[in-house]
Amino acid sequence: MLELKNISKIYRSGSVDVKAVDGVSLKIFSGEFVAIMGASGSGKSTLMHILGLLDRPDTGTYSIAGQDVTRLSDDQLAALRNRIIGFVFQQFHLLARMTALENGELPLIYAGRRGMQEKVRHELTAVGLADRVEHRPNELSGGQQQRVAIARALVNDPFILMADEPTGNLDSKSKDEIMGILRDLNAQGKTIIMVTHESEMASYATRVIHMRDGKIISDENRKVPENFQPTENAQSVIKEILAVAHQTYDPAKFLDSFRQAVYAMVSHKLRSFLSILGILIGVAAVIAMLALGHGAQASIETQLSSLGSNLLTIRPGRERVQGVALESGAGTRLNFQDMEEISELPSVRRVSPSVTGRVQVVYANNNANTQIEGVNVDYAPMRASEPVVGRFFTDEEVRSRAKVAVLGVTVAQALFGENDPIGETIKINLINFTVIGILPPKGASSWRDQDDIILVPVTTAMYRLLGKDYIDSMYVEGDSPEILESLQETITQTLLKRHRLNNQPNPEDAFQIRNMADIKAALETTTKTMSMLLGSIAAISLLVGGIGIMNIMLVSVTERTKEIGLRKAIGATRRDIMMQFLVESVLMSCIG
Repeated sequence: MLELKNISKIYRSGSVDVKAVDGVSLKIFSGEFVAIMGASGSGKSTLMHILGLLDRPDTGTYSIAGQDVTRLSDDQLAALRNRIIGFVFQQFHLLARMTALENGELPLIYAGRRGMQEKVRHELTAVGLADRVEHRPNELSGGQQQRVAIARALVNDPFILMADEPTGNLDSKSKDEIMGILRDLNAQGKTIIMVTHESEMASYATRVIHMRDGKIISDENRKVPENFQPTENAQSVIKEILAVAHQTYDPAKFLDSFRQAVYAMVSHKLRSFLSILGILIGVAAVIAMLALGHGAQASIETQLSSLGSNLLTIRPGRERVQGVALESGAGTRLNFQDMEEISELPSVRRVSPSVTGRVQVVYANNNANTQIEGVNVDYAPMRASEPVVGRFFTDEEVRSRAKVAVLGVTVAQALFGENDPIGETIKINLINFTVIGILPPKGASSWRDQDDIILVPVTTAMYRLLGKDYIDSMYVEGDSPEILESLQETITQTLLKRHRLNNQPNPEDAFQIRNMADIKAALETTTKTMSMLLGSIAAISLLVGGIGIMNIMLVSVTERTKEIGLRKAIGATRRDIMMQFLVESVLMSCIG
């Protein structure tokens, strides 16, 4: 069944090489009950580790049922440990969070045979624990825990059972019971290899091997096995195992990893809570910072939409005469002829004149000093100023200089409070006007309240209220943001030509044209920069939370070294172990 040829294992202790196993050659036949004895440090445990595929020899070859396993991969060795070999340990190594049934089921999980609980119950019954299957290890005696370990080792019907000091932590009665079980298993054909230092326990074996200083010094055959499992059966199983050792990850293993993650979190509640809290704070910071960034961007977009899109604003410039700077519009004024010519330019969608001033407005016992702006009918769609209540004035009302007014929200509130102002008559500079609409609220812009305004027809403002025969400014809407720069240049050249300013010094100062797209781009760039800054700060918080979970998982791995060793001994691969801890960390992150 097993054959070692010139096996050596060397450990380095500082600058000294220690030969734990030194040139051992050994054959163990199917159905034997072998006891390996020796003093502490004789190499018997290291030999057991090599026989059980838990360690690799430095030199020599090792064959199981004729198959050389010396050069197999870790995954292949794990699969062989799972199906060919069963382990019984001195310390039992039962997982405290699991019942006897769940502990016995572990090898089945790594063999992809999870749904075989009846097999586990059968083995637990065979070792006398039929009434203890739902008990946890802390509810079982030492002998009962060792019986669970034996049942766990048998659930996959291994050909070889390896027991490392299986009675070392038991009382005399329990020792006899466990050795009786091992003897019965041997009688059923199991090959048993036991490491012990007690001659009394070795007396149960059919063959006793003594070791000293890493070498076999005696090998005593006491009885030829009468019942054994044919080696050919082991050969066929080994070929089957090696053929599928690299199969894809089994979902049953993931379910076990998930269950173990939940158990680990519940059993360390405070530690898990603190880890989750770190992620919670990090994610909350990311959400809050990104929300602030998006909120700022939305606020800016709202303000920009109130200004209008694809918009150019034209105003008279501040000219200089003989080195003296004049006020805006002192040298050049805009007029309706300018507006008509600009409206005929290609790519111009709409044009609205604007005349502004301050007025006193009165209704009943209420009055306010506010800004009045005279515009035409194109102003409303250009500046997102379609009334939310009532209507805007018409072309006919502009031509007839009608005394109609559309109020901003602030003015309406000051004059009418909660009352409906539509159809009411107000006095603007002692002239009666009829209220026909309420503008949508736009909020504050810089230090100015955009809702503290009254809109009237431009002709009414010029000839009835402000006494102006010129236009203060114009709003020009282009077809798209892409053409605004070229349109701005075209309008500049058109106005300079109309006003015969091309030959004047610094003619470009005669008019100011403000491009709203530039303002929008600048504000959006500022917002993006702020969002990136806030996002970076939040990402650092999230990173700190992630490092916290990494630290906790590192501690968890360190604490659970024995559990990891047990799982690997019963067939878990590196990927299985990694998945278990990854699932736990991901679960904590997701909860956070």
